[in-house]
Amino acid sequence: MKRSKILPAILSLPLLAAGLASAQPAANAPAPAKTERSCHLPGVVEALRCITVDVPLDYAKPQGAPLKLHVTVAPAYRQGTRSDPLFVLAGGPGQAGSDVLLLLKAAFERVRATRDIVFIDQRGTGLSGKLDCESKPEHERMTDDQLMAELRACIAANKQPLAAFTTAAAARDLEQVRRALGYQQVNLWGGSYGTRLGQAYARAYPGSVRSLVLDGVAAPDQVIPAGGRDGQAALDGLFAACARDAGCNKAYPNLRAEFDALVARVEAGDVRLSLPNPRTAEQTEFTMSSQRFLGTVHNILYAPADARRLPFLIHSASRGRWQPFVARQNLAGDFGNDASMSMLLHFAVVCAEDVPRFTPELMKADAAVIAKPLAEMIPKLCQDIEVPAVPYVAPSRIEAPALLLSGALDPVTPPHRAETAAKSMARAQHVVVANAGHGVSQLGCAPRLLRAFLDKPQDKLDAACMAEVPAPTFQLGSAGPQP
Repeated sequence: MKRSKILPAILSLPLLAAGLASAQPAANAPAPAKTERSCHLPGVVEALRCITVDVPLDYAKPQGAPLKLHVTVAPAYRQGTRSDPLFVLAGGPGQAGSDVLLLLKAAFERVRATRDIVFIDQRGTGLSGKLDCESKPEHERMTDDQLMAELRACIAANKQPLAAFTTAAAARDLEQVRRALGYQQVNLWGGSYGTRLGQAYARAYPGSVRSLVLDGVAAPDQVIPAGGRDGQAALDGLFAACARDAGCNKAYPNLRAEFDALVARVEAGDVRLSLPNPRTAEQTEFTMSSQRFLGTVHNILYAPADARRLPFLIHSASRGRWQPFVARQNLAGDFGNDASMSMLLHFAVVCAEDVPRFTPELMKADAAVIAKPLAEMIPKLCQDIEVPAVPYVAPSRIEAPALLLSGALDPVTPPHRAETAAKSMARAQHVVVANAGHGVSQLGCAPRLLRAFLDKPQDKLDAACMAEVPAPTFQLGSAGPQP
């Protein structure tokens, strides 16, 4: 999942599932208009097919202004062997399919042998009319109040009808893409928020879906920003793993106390830093706020290899050496990277579909230090986003075979979320990977398992090989992780 560069490292949770009513098109409706060209996109050397599909911006006004939806197709290596492609749904909400093209090699190489891989830029993301806010280098040294003012100014300047950018509309877009490209049935791969969109599409258009692969599964009843308990569990698990590791425990015997002390200091506004700017080398002064500190910590927990560096970063900061932590924080605000999350699309979906269900009772039940800044910030911003609430609908049963993938160390969609989602699925297989975090499909033997499942989704999958995914080593000093 990506985060917008305007608020680096604080938007680190995926949006999760709400219900979606069926919206089948008329049987004799003409296929949507499309145009096609050969194209080269970042992250892929070969030429791909770039397709633009015209869809209604507002499905309640189908004759109104169209939205040009971008689709990237990587054709199957063996043409004509399979007629059911794999549709790829990225995370966020706010990440585009064209942002995750690296998955072609990392996860889908075997699948592509016989199937087209279709990456879809969800409406409001990537090349489908990206709804974003301008990123400025000075954002890195702004206060939280100044950043909020920047976001509010961006929201006020927006001219698009944000109420049209919902999960339901995105699911209808997928059906338009399927029809425009001439596929009878499709397989879905969704990651993080993409699992929410995938489930919504499968419920709205059951006849169009052959199977689903859901990686980092969002449960239908999950609410953002209510992710405190999951994030805290991942952090507690990391501290416990460090205590069990002889080298880590020796290097950082007081890790939890050091972390708690840092949380107290940043919350009190006592961490005023003066460091060389990593891009300009100019001395820069700024305050390490709770949003920046806890947002970065939460973001680090997504990937176990990254998380195993966190004890070193915490210990260094506790001794006054903040440079390693700030360097890691800056990764989320790399202004040379255009593949950032679409900020306004993110809030359009969250404010319509999740915040209305973020009740005071849920806030109290889910309270945790690591998610506190996010839980406080999002509802405030939603006051400026004028979108009607989308009513929650209890999930209907998904009949298509589904493969659910979970990382046991995931701080946002841990295994219990997939278990909840599976309760409303007729044929779900759940694979939990002990040493994985948020994202499993590219690890170990997973690419082979994806091909095996898609070829025969009705068969029981032998996923024992995923136990071979190793646990990363802890970083004990500036030289990097242990060998």
